[in-house]
Amino acid sequence: MTRPRVAPYLTVSPAAAAIAFYTGAFGATQRAIMPSVDGLRIAHCELSINGGSVMLADFFPEFGQTRVPMPGDNATVSISLEYDNGKEVDDVCARAAKLGAKIETQPMNSFWGTRYASLKDPFGHRWILNGPLEK
Repeated sequence: MTRPRVAPYLTVSPAAAAIAFYTGAFGATQRAIMPSVDGLRIAHCELSINGGSVMLADFFPEFGQTRVPMPGDNATVSISLEYDNGKEVDDVCARAAKLGAKIETQPMNSFWGTRYASLKDPFGHRWILNGPLEK
């Protein structure tokens, strides 16, 4: 299995719900999954999204290395998805909203020349969507 040289690794809770959201909103496909020994959480999952990889796991406070985003916190990282056309940005944004994402910026034609939208998923992670403007 080959992976992109850089891929975000998200801490989410619950991971199973995040996998379902990313599958429904972004068309993610599961490449790998490893349940935790407690049988309740996911220790590791790799998703293929839009030609790239996003990895995720449930929150494991007993290891103290990561945490889920706190409600009301500003995002410190955004995950950018590039699409082949602007209509895909609109479609993905609409699907994500129906599945519980908070739309931060409705799809719009940006001054930098893309169809752009931004959203926060139900797990507190921020996503940026870009696609070329129609000619």
